[in-house]
Amino acid sequence: MESYKYNTLNREVSSWEEIPMDNTAIHVKEEKSLKALKTGIWLYFFLLIFEGALRKWGLPGLSAPLLVVRDPLAIWLIYSSWKKDIFPSSIYLQIMIIIGIIGMGTTLIFGHQNLAVALFGTRILLLHFPLMFIIGEVFDREDVVKVGKVLLWLSIPLVILTALQFYSPQSAWVNRGVGGDMEGSGFSGAMGYFRPSGTFSFTSGNSLFFNLVACFVLYFWVSSTKVNRVLLLLGTVAVLASVPLSISRYLFFAIGVALVFTFLAISRKPEYLSKLLGAVIITVLSVGILAQTAFFQTATEAFTARFETASKIEGGLSGSLLDRYFGGMFTAITETNNLPFFGYGLGMGTNAGSAMLTGDRAFLIAEDEWARLVGEMGFLLGMAVIVVRLGFCLYLTINSYKRLKIGDLLPWLLLSFALLIIPQGQWAQPTSLGFSTLIGGLVLASLNSFSSDEKPS
Repeated sequence: MESYKYNTLNREVSSWEEIPMDNTAIHVKEEKSLKALKTGIWLYFFLLIFEGALRKWGLPGLSAPLLVVRDPLAIWLIYSSWKKDIFPSSIYLQIMIIIGIIGMGTTLIFGHQNLAVALFGTRILLLHFPLMFIIGEVFDREDVVKVGKVLLWLSIPLVILTALQFYSPQSAWVNRGVGGDMEGSGFSGAMGYFRPSGTFSFTSGNSLFFNLVACFVLYFWVSSTKVNRVLLLLGTVAVLASVPLSISRYLFFAIGVALVFTFLAISRKPEYLSKLLGAVIITVLSVGILAQTAFFQTATEAFTARFETASKIEGGLSGSLLDRYFGGMFTAITETNNLPFFGYGLGMGTNAGSAMLTGDRAFLIAEDEWARLVGEMGFLLGMAVIVVRLGFCLYLTINSYKRLKIGDLLPWLLLSFALLIIPQGQWAQPTSLGFSTLIGGLVLASLNSFSSDEKPS
């Protein structure tokens, strides 16, 4: 009899293990506790997707406090998991907590000394980073697959909203900015069109959302996991349409990275190729149909114009992709001569922090993530955070590859998104931080177990 294990309440339980009758009540209580934590994680997920909508349309008068609406939930999840003795143990988590505590102290002693700003910056390290590991501990593989199916459903109305925002003026209700800003939430695009923000506060959230959807779309096409094929087809069309409608070069490159990861998986197991061919045929047909529509042609022209203009300014593919991803890394290391040893203080490099300190939203330290970390915390602590993030990504990569070798695609394809956002995603921006937290947790959770309908070969 084969054994497929799952991680429940921080212990390994085999599929045939019998629970003693006198422990039944305890087991039921544990299951309820686990269910409550899972509900909290799902609420975090939905708040990540829709908090921007609340800030723009639902409760614009509360846009400022809604910026951190997921923070109390993160605190509750951390406290509850600790109270129920299922708080995860990880060297990366332990080091990050230590750095966060030290950074808070140096900020109040040597830095800007503003408690509110310091708390806003510290929460990144002490709340959202630990939440990755809690998601990985509480969720199992089937929960991760459910997230993917929900994303497919959400992608359909969100791509329709993106199209409406693309073709509507910035003064239109669908383009309303945070706090009801009548200037709109779109960002400069091309040919007079703006980059839509979807349900998010800023355009980057929309790109990150469809990047994550693309990972699951590729997974569902290639894997044997059961999913409604009509829904998958609609989700595929949504991802394809989102690229020109978003006018986002990041999304274009990110989907390319996901495809590279998919082809690497196929190179290890050629039988996946037949499944992918079906997806390719459907994709080509979908693109052919979309290409005949006026709205898709206009969006494609705007996207192409944006791509060409930006590439000329930034130096082609090297400037658009390589310099963006790797350039900030070297800048953070090389341009630290005039920084205080402990930096300027946590939170100062965020837009919210700058607003609290100066009254204006600006990048007081740096826009690039690594430069922000070093600027806020100094070279020693800032580089320590960077090393932890890179080490955690290396851990995810090694374990995802191990699973790929035995025919498990899910962690590997999710990794394609994780490696773009966890190492140097802009955690100062709450939406980017939220997607980093979510994908880190989902990759960890996908490593927990095999679902009943997709066992490894």
